[in-house]
Amino acid sequence: MSSTRLLLKDTVLENRIFGNRILVAWLMILVLLFVIIVRLFFLQVIYHERYTTLSKSNHIKILPLRPTRGLIYDRNAVLLAENRISYSLEVTPEKIKNIDELLNNLSQIIAIDETDIARFKKQSKQVRSFKTIPLRHRLTEDEVGRFAAHRNSFPSVEVKQNQSRYYPLGKTGVHVIGYVGRINEKELERIDKSDYMGSDFIGKTGLENFYEKELHGKTGFQHVEKNVQGRVIRTLESIPFVPGKDIYLNIDIVFQKYVEELVAAHSAAVVAIDPKTGGVLALVSMPYYDPNLFVRGIDVKTYHSLRDSPARPLINRAIRGQYPPGSTIKAFVGLAGLEYGIRSTRSRTWCRGWYSLKGQKHRYRDWKKTGHGSMNLHTALEQSCDVYFYSLAYDLGIDRLHTFMKRFGFGEKTGIDISGEVSGLMPSREWKQRRRGKRWFPGETIITGIGQGFMLATPLQLAVATATLSNRGVFKQPRVVFAMDDGRHNEMTVVKPTVKTTIALKYNTYWDAAIGGMKAVVHGRRGTAKKVGRNSPYRFAGKTGTAQVITIKQSEIYNASKLAKKYHDHALFVAFAPLNNPRIALSVIVENGGGGSKTAAPIAKKAMDFYLLRKSRLRLAKKKNE
Repeated sequence: MSSTRLLLKDTVLENRIFGNRILVAWLMILVLLFVIIVRLFFLQVIYHERYTTLSKSNHIKILPLRPTRGLIYDRNAVLLAENRISYSLEVTPEKIKNIDELLNNLSQIIAIDETDIARFKKQSKQVRSFKTIPLRHRLTEDEVGRFAAHRNSFPSVEVKQNQSRYYPLGKTGVHVIGYVGRINEKELERIDKSDYMGSDFIGKTGLENFYEKELHGKTGFQHVEKNVQGRVIRTLESIPFVPGKDIYLNIDIVFQKYVEELVAAHSAAVVAIDPKTGGVLALVSMPYYDPNLFVRGIDVKTYHSLRDSPARPLINRAIRGQYPPGSTIKAFVGLAGLEYGIRSTRSRTWCRGWYSLKGQKHRYRDWKKTGHGSMNLHTALEQSCDVYFYSLAYDLGIDRLHTFMKRFGFGEKTGIDISGEVSGLMPSREWKQRRRGKRWFPGETIITGIGQGFMLATPLQLAVATATLSNRGVFKQPRVVFAMDDGRHNEMTVVKPTVKTTIALKYNTYWDAAIGGMKAVVHGRRGTAKKVGRNSPYRFAGKTGTAQVITIKQSEIYNASKLAKKYHDHALFVAFAPLNNPRIALSVIVENGGGGSKTAAPIAKKAMDFYLLRKSRLRLAKKKNE
């Protein structure tokens, strides 16, 4: 048995196997050592600079310093837009294991509704997971305190202190001031991202949008060193932010609010301008809305109610509403007739209540069925005779009419410093051929002469044209902003009034003729708005207008009582005052308001009274109290 065991044990073979294993092990060790040496070489030599930078970035961070947004004041330094400290509850998605569980636990401490949750989930799909997303805005101090007591239970949640835009007067002046909102994807593509690091909001409408660059300021930066817990140890370098500029408006917010109250029951627009400077005194669009709803994100239900409302409160009618200007343009058409020599101040046209082209049976009716009789420019303006201006427009032709009206800004943007302005429409042969592929007809020229047909104008354009007329051709650039303050050195920069153009006529007496006719509208014995001019403590000039919403057939008679409100005519009125030293020019448009003399003119007169007589009334009241 022992000899057999000796034969089975092969010592040489075992030694050889063991040696081979040792050799393989050493080879593996050498290969691994070589790999490590090579890796260390790459790390320490080839990629030294890169990893040194990454290493530093782990403890050296660049933090943005968000600038303070500029404030907005009216002409009397009444605050219209301010910044308030607010607290928001923000969540980092990548740190969450179970979102539903987190929301359930948080709701036990702080009230969180379905709107908050829906907005959070929507934003979490649009923002990178390592960035914080607000779950609740405007936390109360009590809510901040309750969360602080449970802070350790929510490592993915934090309370952040923010600056929140706030509009203390709410709806008042919203279509001028506008509002700010969260930066969306389209805006993110066009802005300088470095200048908006740490900023979530941007101007969306009105002045907030137009003057975004000035109001926003410039973002600053801090280079800080952090420890492993992420706490700042020290500041290595700091570049301070540049605060946004404060802006002061030409608008008197007390006047603005008064005018808003005058038209509160209507869908309407009112624009008032200082003819001497072009400064906008009031810019009203009704109905309006509360801009504070949009600052931190409006809920879907409320937004849809505003967006889908038949009254369209989100539309700034003053600069975006396009209406047939009606008879408010007759003074300008009359000027065109004088300038081109088609009519003189003594030329007369017989009005029998309608006008027809030679060889045609179609009648272009006057608002007065029995006719006005013999009319010159003065009486035609005073009584708003349509037939006079039908005949004049036809004799002028659309080419000359288009050219002359463009000089007063019709069919073009005024360039006002509010975003969203539209150009209106001053039609021409070329326009119709280009847009509709059809030639121009004489009948279209005739109705353009009384501000109907294709012609459209904004309330702003009508106010600017009226101001230019009151200035006898000096076209002042309309401006809402009066001055800016840089916020650092208390240096006020006034926006100087600028002349956009000067309209020169062959004879200055033509201005007298047009203005005299408009004066007769409110102070003449047969003026269409003589009621508002009666017993006025100052003299002024005005022109009524009525714009048809629907077309009435030749055989039909317009009867507003049988039509739905939305089919009633629009009421218009333009005016400037005082007559010899104009301080205010304005336009009023009341949608479906009926006749201009009944609805729009009284509104305009009350507005002018308030603006022109308020200071004198205050002085009288002060003397009585003394």
